[in-house]
Amino acid sequence: MTAADLSVQGTATRIDGPLLFLRRNLVVTLGEAVEVTLAGEQPPRPRVGRVTGLDDDTIVIEVLDQTQGLALAGTRVRFLGEPVRLGLGPGLLGRVFDGMGRPADGGPPVAAHAWRRIDARAMNPAERALPRDFIETGISAIDLTNSLIRGQKLPIFSAGGLPHDRLAIQIARHARLRGEAADAFAIVFVGIGVSHDTAEQFRRAMEDSGALGHTAMFLNRASEPSPQRLLTPRVALTAAEYLAFDEGRHVLVVLTDMTNYCEALREVSARHGEIPSRKGYPGYLYSDLATLYERAGAARGARGTVTQLPILTMPSDDISHPIPDLTGYITEGQIVLDRALDHRGIDPPIHVLPSLSRLFDQGTGEGFTDADHPALAHQLFASYARAVRVRVLASVVGADGLTDTDRVHLAFADRFERELVAQAAPRTLDESMAIAWGLLRDLPRAELTRLSDAQIERHLGAAV
Repeated sequence: MTAADLSVQGTATRIDGPLLFLRRNLVVTLGEAVEVTLAGEQPPRPRVGRVTGLDDDTIVIEVLDQTQGLALAGTRVRFLGEPVRLGLGPGLLGRVFDGMGRPADGGPPVAAHAWRRIDARAMNPAERALPRDFIETGISAIDLTNSLIRGQKLPIFSAGGLPHDRLAIQIARHARLRGEAADAFAIVFVGIGVSHDTAEQFRRAMEDSGALGHTAMFLNRASEPSPQRLLTPRVALTAAEYLAFDEGRHVLVVLTDMTNYCEALREVSARHGEIPSRKGYPGYLYSDLATLYERAGAARGARGTVTQLPILTMPSDDISHPIPDLTGYITEGQIVLDRALDHRGIDPPIHVLPSLSRLFDQGTGEGFTDADHPALAHQLFASYARAVRVRVLASVVGADGLTDTDRVHLAFADRFERELVAQAAPRTLDESMAIAWGLLRDLPRAELTRLSDAQIERHLGAAV
């Protein structure tokens, strides 16, 4: 008897939401894929699942499809003897899949050249290469001061009601590599627990812009079982790794919304009866997130890379909440969206000061973007930081109590937000830098301490 022939019927003891409990009467392994069917069901509708819990008496199965209609007496479970795998091949790009990697665009399944387990291990640190090179997103507040580097994992911290979905679409439509590697660039766009309308918005936006041709989309809807949300990013990252390390592409993975993933993890953990930790999330939330985020990177000797841009909504706008808090420990920086900026009509409402790209220096400057890019970014940050402090001072003493230099910085802050951070259309890095140099031209030259005299002379001309 082969492993694929092992099946049981009549041993189901309980169905609790997406979980199916069986009496244990055979040898199986954690993570093993199963097929759940109902005797007499017409037409037959096999449901995919996996083993997620074992003890001496019980087997726990997460059913990845709807469990409605299943009856304990007629439920039959077939154990496949292997983990959940995804069939991968050259036809991934230009396609739309559901959260399990099944075609959702009416097209045929991808002709599989390889089968990969979706719960692959994170990249071995000894095999990692230092992320290098610059990915242009078309968003000035990211490209200029918090640059995304090829092979990096850089999350976006948003909040309920902020336009992170629109930002995700803009980045997916306009992100690109500069130089010779541009043709090898690809996008994997992942929607986790999104509404039907939002999923259709994502799909139409990519189709209408023509970006779908170099994109593979994986859309998990909110109406689908919560265990699917736990597998969707793993399915998508498996596809991204195939594109990167088998086809030699540089892949940007946009994941939205990771908060939906964490909520599904909390729900499934509670159904398993696991002891909760902070805010009710399981104690292994950190290590679970790490198994996803650490699949980004550049490997020594590999032609391709995987870059991650996960998007999450901070519950109650709390950046210390376990989801953003643990994400920040694992990833290499964060882009923070701000509600106050959104209320003032700044779109995208990216707050530059708490945002950070820890690998900024690895992909900017001479040979990557522009020789003066790093100095310009540092000067913008320093000048805006001072301007924000002046705003606080003005709220206490009033504008009349400010010095002339303080008033200049106050005007600079308003222009910085409305002319550089806010944008109605994507910009190239050169366009963003031109706007930035124009903003700095209004500041006293003595305040530009992050720029050299040669840079000031070259870009700003004579002193004011």
